[in-house]
Amino acid sequence: MEKKEIKFSNEALGLVQKMKSRYPEGKQKSALLPILHLAQAEFDGWLSPEVMDYVAQLLGIQSIEVFEVASFYSMYNLKPVGKCLLEVCRTSSCWLRGANEIVAHLENKLGIKEGETTPDGLFTLKTVECLGSCGTAPMLMCGAQFHENLTTSKVDDMLAKLKAENTRKTYLDKVEVNQY
Repeated sequence: MEKKEIKFSNEALGLVQKMKSRYPEGKQKSALLPILHLAQAEFDGWLSPEVMDYVAQLLGIQSIEVFEVASFYSMYNLKPVGKCLLEVCRTSSCWLRGANEIVAHLENKLGIKEGETTPDGLFTLKTVECLGSCGTAPMLMCGAQFHENLTTSKVDDMLAKLKAENTRKTYLDKVEVNQY
């Protein structure tokens, strides 16, 4: 089996350089969070050890520094995930307004448990801490898209739409490239 080379696209490399240029010499590590988002979007939705090593090399830092950050935040995936990572908020407002029922419905509908991926590789179900949409609970995030005031029928509609689109969703879906 041939090993795929870990290398950003030319467009992504340009963004990395732009991100790094925001910071003074020797402080490029400050660009780590957005570069990890970019890496995750470019490399199948997760950060393998090889991808984290590549990011470390681009920033001139130790691989362990990248791993420490990537393993701290729930928004970074350290194992493969489906094209559509369904992150259900499980904190107070969402829990009180039915997040547990939404998770149970998703598990039943997709035939997986929290933390698992469907056999077709399309959906991964994950519960996360507050996503900052307490007034519209229960909610989940898929890529950059919030799905709020959820009901089981809204979840079914969302799943049907995502299945029909069959595309990887990332945190960068709504980000304007010029923003960097």
